[in-house]
Amino acid sequence: MKTRRLGSNGPEISIIGYGAWEASGHWGEKFDENQIIAAIHAGIEAGINWIDTAEAYGPYVSEEIVGRAVAGAKDILVATKVAPTVGGFRADQIRKAAEGSLARLGRDLIDLYQLHWPAGDVPVEESWQAMCELQADGLVRCIGVSNFNEDLIERCEKVGHVDSIQPHLSMLHRTNLDVIRFAADNGTGVVAYGPLAYGLLTGTVTKDATFDEGDWRGGARGFDLYDRFFAPGAIEKHLAVVEELRPIAERAGLSLPDLATAWVVQQSGVTSAIVGSRNPQHVRANAVGAEGLLSDDVFSDIEEVLAQTDE
Repeated sequence: MKTRRLGSNGPEISIIGYGAWEASGHWGEKFDENQIIAAIHAGIEAGINWIDTAEAYGPYVSEEIVGRAVAGAKDILVATKVAPTVGGFRADQIRKAAEGSLARLGRDLIDLYQLHWPAGDVPVEESWQAMCELQADGLVRCIGVSNFNEDLIERCEKVGHVDSIQPHLSMLHRTNLDVIRFAADNGTGVVAYGPLAYGLLTGTVTKDATFDEGDWRGGARGFDLYDRFFAPGAIEKHLAVVEELRPIAERAGLSLPDLATAWVVQQSGVTSAIVGSRNPQHVRANAVGAEGLLSDDVFSDIEEVLAQTDE
């Protein structure tokens, strides 16, 4: 699989990363750990060389499963995150959280450690200074932020370089394109999550779709993502766009997921896209499909469809 350097100072990472949010109850209370490990291994066999997880996924469950999945595989990079509502964003909390993640992952070094989302009660400068100290002490290789805007990134930069950002990006959610380009100009890598719009861009979800008990897409978790993508009114709007994209994928000789993922990884500034699944075959297909390039004509056709939406 193609690789790209993460920012100006980071390692070479595959243009697709495995998203281990799937390894938690957020996608349904019941799941088979062995199947998730098999999915991770399928991705690695297909050329994926990095996995994204977080202490908040579970909490802790995802990190533990990822640790078991990559035990002994030192060439596989692991990214994880500290959350303000789990580990906490005070300096001492961040160090303790990193040490906990290292133990759960069974590693001596976290390849990419990230602040998961902004905290309103702790100055970002304090949190970022703690991240820089972890990097200086050799506990983490690269440091980044997730779901941060330009202002917060600039405030972090005054303390120490931001190696990467993790924004939400897909053809159905394009509001972060400006911050992605801002980051790229700053020598900051971009690992984008949600490229398949949580299944909507696979072409298999209908407006009458039902989800497993506990799956946030059914509204069980109270996530704002549900209101944005799967609530009545929102899902119909998005599925209408998907139907307009379907013939473009067919003309390009691609599946809808391949079209969606390729669109993300070919956006200026994007280093890699995070794709998760509990199905090994889906993971393998997503990894292989991302290798294709979209022609200028295909890009133009996609943009014409997207220009008609209110995103």
